[in-house]
Amino acid sequence: SGDVEEIAVIISECKKLDIPVLAPDVNESFGDFAVIKACLGDLSALTPEATTLAQRFKRERDTIRFGLYTIKNLGKEISDFIVEERKRGGPYLSYQNFLERVTHKNMNKKSLEALIKSGALDSLGEERGAMIANIEEALTYNKESGSKNIDQISIFGLMNDSSTIPALKFKPSEPVSMKLKLAWEKELLGLYLSGHPLAEFQERFDQAEHNIKSIKTLSEDSVVIIGAVVETIREITTKKGEHMAFVKIADFNDQIETVFFSRIYNEHRDLIQADKCLAIKGRISFRNGEPSLIVESLKELI
Repeated sequence: SGDVEEIAVIISECKKLDIPVLAPDVNESFGDFAVIKACLGDLSALTPEATTLAQRFKRERDTIRFGLYTIKNLGKEISDFIVEERKRGGPYLSYQNFLERVTHKNMNKKSLEALIKSGALDSLGEERGAMIANIEEALTYNKESGSKNIDQISIFGLMNDSSTIPALKFKPSEPVSMKLKLAWEKELLGLYLSGHPLAEFQERFDQAEHNIKSIKTLSEDSVVIIGAVVETIREITTKKGEHMAFVKIADFNDQIETVFFSRIYNEHRDLIQADKCLAIKGRISFRNGEPSLIVESLKELI
């Protein structure tokens, strides 16, 4: 979590400098974070398929791209394989092309799901919900592609190369909501990148008297109302056997720990969930110089 918090600070600084920070991508990411140069080249000499891909990466300025190593549940070996295969055979032109070429032993449901949910396959032209809904078909296609590649390099494969793999076909599926997309990014990357859960409430935040950063400067017992999204929840049992919780909340630029004593915690357990957007009323408390918010009431932002 320390690494995630450090990355969050760096991203915040990049935003202040107007430097875009982008999600990992199999066609641009390396293992670690990397600066990707602006790309405004002439695309006229490319094939139609390559032109479509190149247009997705046209940009007027340098950007910072998340590395594949940052994706939870992916692993270093398959990350390195994806990068090396791209260097060897050129960009991945489509989702099907990616599945045909990345036939690594660690390509399984867990790793493919991590790539999809983190947004690392977005440039391949398929929607995240469609890829998740058809993940079993994709893995079967990937396995068959790997078997065919082995056949083609064997002496027996040279004698019998008539087998072809049926094209990958997707069954109908619903597109993923922005809310779920952001939850996936938080799960796999530790951060929101495509947007922010509070973005739809931006107007209310602009009109609000306080935000998390400003309340940290207030005096003990100051009563405030703020909007925030729930990040983490740590429940404890008191000596009296009652349940209470320490909940980390965040807005666009800062975060703070909130304290839910047993009565209010038990009354609002249904709202105290990760990624929930809440309006919270509470009073400022300091312990060892660190501010926290003692919650007195709350409601869901809708």
